[in-house]
Amino acid sequence: MNEEQIDIEKGKVQEPDTTEKAEPTKPQKAATEKPAPKSEETTLKEALQEQAREDEEALTSSVTLRKILGGDFLTASMIRRQIGLILIIVAFTIVYISNRYSCQRDQLEIDKLNKELQDAKYRALSSSSMLTEKCRESHVLDMLKNNKDSVLHIADQPPYIIYVPEK
Repeated sequence: MNEEQIDIEKGKVQEPDTTEKAEPTKPQKAATEKPAPKSEETTLKEALQEQAREDEEALTSSVTLRKILGGDFLTASMIRRQIGLILIIVAFTIVYISNRYSCQRDQLEIDKLNKELQDAKYRALSSSSMLTEKCRESHVLDMLKNNKDSVLHIADQPPYIIYVPEK
């Protein structure tokens, strides 16, 4: 091993562990106590890059309310694994909504046709009552009396019954 080891995850240079702990010298003490501002910026930059990368850690088995509300359970790997289920849910939602709209449209048309049917029934009843009124015997006689051209009149004798013998 070299004198210095590189930590791959953090990207920082570490000094090797020694069993003997020596008192750091004054220049080393100053370097460890006050890091340079540039090194802080680079570590912050590296930390942000580490968080922004797409390689995600494995999802833990415990799903808590905090993870759900925080959105931590919506990781890219979980979404990739469940993409089929998500597509099926979206498809069923679209079918459900379109079916509801078509049912509402059909219900509106049924209501409109029921109103038209009721209106037609009322007109038929009205015209039937007017026809019954005009076909009454008293009304027909009054029309015949008022019309001078007609040769029709009320019979004075009752009708004869004619019997035809069967052969």
